[in-house]
Amino acid sequence: MSGLTGAARDEWTSRREAIAARHLRPRGERPSSSARGVHHVALLSSDVERTVDFYQGLLEFPLTDMFENRDYTGSTHFFFDIGNGNALAFFDLPGLDLGPYAEVLGGLHHLAISVPPDRWRHLKAKLDEAAVEYAHIDGSSIYFRDPDGARLELISDPLGEMYGNPVI
Repeated sequence: MSGLTGAARDEWTSRREAIAARHLRPRGERPSSSARGVHHVALLSSDVERTVDFYQGLLEFPLTDMFENRDYTGSTHFFFDIGNGNALAFFDLPGLDLGPYAEVLGGLHHLAISVPPDRWRHLKAKLDEAAVEYAHIDGSSIYFRDPDGARLELISDPLGEMYGNPVI
């Protein structure tokens, strides 16, 4: 993926720096968050069993619950444990013919899931064995798509850090 160059890049850099100057506070001066954490992130699944095979079988995120979606009769709402009390949830919406996954403004770009370095290497090897294509960014981050096209990142940086720098 390429980005802006020259004057356009300089303009966006200045804009980002101005926003940060107005809103970003040093760690000790930030108020505490009103949130407790991510309860779950919900994605769509076109095939429940294929999704379970991918997330539980390949990525080793245990399936924790499965029930009918309260908002759409016949739809399955199901959850995977992604650690630290966080869940990744899915809905299938049979009969709606939603079409393929698409990145849109305001939509999901990617979901980054932190795993310890040894698990990162283990899961990377499983992706290789399953011939799942991915972009290997560096020794701590790989990007790939789930069976429905949602982009995922496995990152071995600890929660709250990115490339060795605190982000929270």
